[in-house]
Amino acid sequence: MSWDLLLWLLALCALLALVVQLLRFLRADGDLTLLWAEWQGRRPEWELTDMVVWVTGASSGIGEELAYQLSKLGVSLVLSSRRVHELERVKRRCLENGNLKGKDILILPLDLTNRSSHEMATKAVLQEFGKIDILVNNGGVSQRSLCVDTSLDVYKELIEVNYLGTVSLTKCVLPHMIERKQGKIVTVTSLLGIISAPLSAGYCASKHALQGFFNTLRIELATYPGIIVSNICPGPVQSNIVKNALTEEVTKTTGSNADQSHKMAASRCVQLMLISMANDLKEVWIADQPFLLMAYLWQYMPTWAWWITDKLGKKRIENFKNGVDADSSYFKIWKTKYQ
Repeated sequence: MSWDLLLWLLALCALLALVVQLLRFLRADGDLTLLWAEWQGRRPEWELTDMVVWVTGASSGIGEELAYQLSKLGVSLVLSSRRVHELERVKRRCLENGNLKGKDILILPLDLTNRSSHEMATKAVLQEFGKIDILVNNGGVSQRSLCVDTSLDVYKELIEVNYLGTVSLTKCVLPHMIERKQGKIVTVTSLLGIISAPLSAGYCASKHALQGFFNTLRIELATYPGIIVSNICPGPVQSNIVKNALTEEVTKTTGSNADQSHKMAASRCVQLMLISMANDLKEVWIADQPFLLMAYLWQYMPTWAWWITDKLGKKRIENFKNGVDADSSYFKIWKTKYQ
């Protein structure tokens, strides 16, 4: 075989490999590092068993699903949110479908905006279980309104709940982890913590703030390699977050019951979260296409990302004013063309 033919075959193989990877990416629902960990990494059932896991925002959506999947791994659970009756419902289902007993689950009502209560809540967890292995900062609220129409009170509420409340609780738990020189701080931010989208100025600001805070905290904790700080950045996930999203006034929510079939199932999102937690990944992106593609464009091709975002942003605002779910329309176009 001549050298020319060999080089030609190698080039062809490289091209085919590139095409295969591109096709896989078009169907990906997580960043490449995360999907590699799912394929070759450590399994949650190996790494998370017997841990004490505190989940905020556990009464619905991602937090609720996380409680269900963790209950099957043999962990001790602390479930927190403002809605006690919903937490009781989640606990009952954990006991019905999981591997836990009643003593393994603590219902701990928590208001992220009531920062003075966070120290007492932390002491209650330590008194019950003696340790906190994993803190999952999942509680939060979203927003759907134009900046020009939105009251400043809405932005204050978003910062209080999403950012300051999360930071406050983390600071209460952190000394315990430093004392033990181990622990995991897992914060559910959002793809909107690394990119931006119209109608969510306050929400984006709060999630960008979380990214900045926890990225800095990770650096400051470099002398404690046993303490892992992880940012989870999901795209659209099936939940009530849009229904409960704030609008122009802090007392109003969207109440939207729009179709969510275009969004990722909460079960798949949590499955990938657990992979991230088991493999100590620092930041993961979890989203179906085209939302995952937009994250990569913002990270590596920001000029293109701005151009696309400007085009789609105008359409999103127009659809919002007309009562149409913009995200759904974009997804349907992508699905028709590429899947």
